[in-house]
Amino acid sequence: MTLPAPRLDDREFQDIVDEAKRRLQRLCPEWTDHNVSDPGVAVIELFAWMTELMLYRLNQVPDRLYVKFLELMGIRLHGTAAASTTVLFHLTVPQADPVHIPAGTQIATERHGDERQLVFMTEHDLVVTPPVLVNAATRTGGRYVDVTEVLRLGVEPLVCFGSLTPGDAFFFGFASSLAGNIVRLSLVTGAEGAGIDPDNPPLRWQSWTGSEWADAEVLSDTTNALNATDGGEVTLLLAGEHEQVAVGQARAYWLRCRLMAATEGQPTYQHSPVITGLRLASIGGGAVARHAEPVPTETLGVSSGEPGQTFTVARHPVLPRRPGETVRVVAPRHDGRAGAEVDWTEVEHFAGAGPQDRVFTWDDATGEIRFGPQVRDAAGRVRRYGAVPEADARITVTGYRYGGGAAGNVAARRLTVLRSAIPFVGKVSNRVAATGGVDAETLADARIRGPLSLRTGDRAVTAEDFERLTRQADPQVARAHCVPPSQPSEPVRVLVVPHSTVPARSLTLTDLALTDELAGTITAHLDPRRMVTTQVRVEEPLYQGLMVVARIGAVPGVRLEAVREAAVDALHAYVNPLVGGPDGTGWPFGRTVEDSDVQGVLRTLPGVASVDRVFFFLADLRTGTVQNRELQRVSLPADALVMSHRHQVVVE
Repeated sequence: MTLPAPRLDDREFQDIVDEAKRRLQRLCPEWTDHNVSDPGVAVIELFAWMTELMLYRLNQVPDRLYVKFLELMGIRLHGTAAASTTVLFHLTVPQADPVHIPAGTQIATERHGDERQLVFMTEHDLVVTPPVLVNAATRTGGRYVDVTEVLRLGVEPLVCFGSLTPGDAFFFGFASSLAGNIVRLSLVTGAEGAGIDPDNPPLRWQSWTGSEWADAEVLSDTTNALNATDGGEVTLLLAGEHEQVAVGQARAYWLRCRLMAATEGQPTYQHSPVITGLRLASIGGGAVARHAEPVPTETLGVSSGEPGQTFTVARHPVLPRRPGETVRVVAPRHDGRAGAEVDWTEVEHFAGAGPQDRVFTWDDATGEIRFGPQVRDAAGRVRRYGAVPEADARITVTGYRYGGGAAGNVAARRLTVLRSAIPFVGKVSNRVAATGGVDAETLADARIRGPLSLRTGDRAVTAEDFERLTRQADPQVARAHCVPPSQPSEPVRVLVVPHSTVPARSLTLTDLALTDELAGTITAHLDPRRMVTTQVRVEEPLYQGLMVVARIGAVPGVRLEAVREAAVDALHAYVNPLVGGPDGTGWPFGRTVEDSDVQGVLRTLPGVASVDRVFFFLADLRTGTVQNRELQRVSLPADALVMSHRHQVVVE
């Protein structure tokens, strides 16, 4: 059990007042009026209140000592994690020359009243390139056909999917990369493809990234999925990478439209759609932006030449450093000549540093930069853990970013202010909500983490070790579950659920997507801590969509709609990977969903008199389709979680 923290003085306000009144009889017997109306008693109560405040502060000493012990153990508070989203830059009109949008471009929310403006920065360069079509091809039954001249001359229609077999596709090849571009395809089509659902067509627009065909996001489609008699426009946001690849005999930067197998309940083409005309334009682009504000070169002070010096940057919490963001030590001038400028290296700790190693630590939460200490052993020998900047050297940082936190999880279409003008860019917006923002670790959380670190060390051996180290790898990790291999040759699977501030009723698969950046951070954290023979794979859990259908009876006199809304909210919160389950910390991995569990949740709601029936339907969260089979219980594999999907509640 947890050891109780002692109270150094357990007296409270009334105890102090009573003790003072008892002393009055001995020290001042003529004072007989001890009622609260007496002015002297009022003075006693005033000093008792002040004394209680001092005792309260005295009782915080054990907590302060605990914090100091954490510091001795090397436990530091985790900093914030910055939210990110894709920001779309829309051109005023398509341009004949490329438009360059540099990395670090700042976009912000509109300021309303006293509301704080949130600033995001783009993570990479974006070049909006005019598309130049150089090749076109189709694939039918695995055979490629060059149709460049057919499309260019327009003498006959281009048949998109010759055999109507899944895998058939048509390809557009471009002279240069369109990575991250918003491409508008103005197509002249016919009505041959009638019969499909234009909101859920069996096709995918994709571009080659160098390693795979990545789906392009369809921003709009007025062709009714290649089935408009008067044509229309398809506007696509291409993936952030676009590389050359050979299709048939031609090598180009390809964009393809591929026919997919129809899912259950989804109609497919009975006749192939055709294209008789095509015009192309790049009307903008998308770039990943992160909640952060930049700080240029900042001078921290002058070195005293002593070991263990500390400096603090002006802005914090500080976000993880990017290449080029470091500490620079400028040597003092000698003989009228400027001193050398040397960039030092950031390390996690000084344990392996020698006296000549130019290293430092940088605390994300406090912004404190510390140089290596000097330690003396019992024999009087002195060892330095890291080099010391020479006296009078100027300490600077080459730049850094600060910000982050849950406040950055802004809703879609909130980032609309371009803070610096870019030629030909008319407007900006974030199509989807920003996710991944997490506040800095609290002291209470660090107090829990400290003893765990002592007991378990820094090695990944057991499943619990992998889960603990995964949670430590990045504040964006909300849950981690390790699935041990069933065979020695198989890798250890670490399933990660990221943080999300989206309300339970609005949570989607996109909000829980494991980004490549987060997966890479976790992998880099686990690799040096795993056994050499152990392979690790970081991935998402299997999310099983679940629709709950329930019929409940209401207490007479209550508003039925209010009871229904409360029931639906409770079901979304209970069947939830982050806040669901019996203990409210997320649905347990592999736990079976029983109708009795759901009935218990509904019965506790105000206004519910009875729960007459509960049953489940399985749902595909990607397509939205629901299986037409009633279930009383749902069994899950060990790597799966349940997630709510359009619960239906009838209140009578």
